[in-house]
Amino acid sequence: MIAHLRGRLIAKHPNQAIVEAGGVGYDVAISVPTFSELPGTGAEVALHIHTHVREDQLALFGFVRAEEKQLFEKLLGVSGIGPKLAITILSGMAAPEMVAAIKGNNVAKLTRIPGIGKKTAERMVLELRDKLENFGTAPSAPPASPVEEDVLSALVNLGYQRSVAERALAVAAKNGGAAGPFDTLFREALAALSK
Repeated sequence: MIAHLRGRLIAKHPNQAIVEAGGVGYDVAISVPTFSELPGTGAEVALHIHTHVREDQLALFGFVRAEEKQLFEKLLGVSGIGPKLAITILSGMAAPEMVAAIKGNNVAKLTRIPGIGKKTAERMVLELRDKLENFGTAPSAPPASPVEEDVLSALVNLGYQRSVAERALAVAAKNGGAAGPFDTLFREALAALSK
């Protein structure tokens, strides 16, 4: 089915976008965070799409960020949560905050989302807590240069966790290693890891 859609944004509303691609206008349901990130009408837009098929309906759900689409699909796996409620959930709380609440068993915080009662919040925690290990509580900043990306990759290949390697890289960059070649930055990062 449709997994990605690129085209001209004809119209946008907090819960809907219409994207023209190949002469066809696609009606896409979106969350508030996606709406906030969309450009103005008439601009080119690219959306990650989840196609939801039922006997009586074919619906498209669009996301600017792939992580938001993945979280949406995880929410669909929770019994009692359909696509419309999943979009409402994503609109009601920032994704990193929601992931932190689920991982931390914070049912009270989840019930503040419109449309989520205590039982649904408990099911979200129970069914998703162990499935969200790949979702961080805060997005990490991307490396600023190809050299930094190479150093980060080398550290991960040596067995360091990505978040630990990113912190060591940040320390190495502060110590003046960012302007140097790969080997200088790599040594600075290793030194930071050994402290």
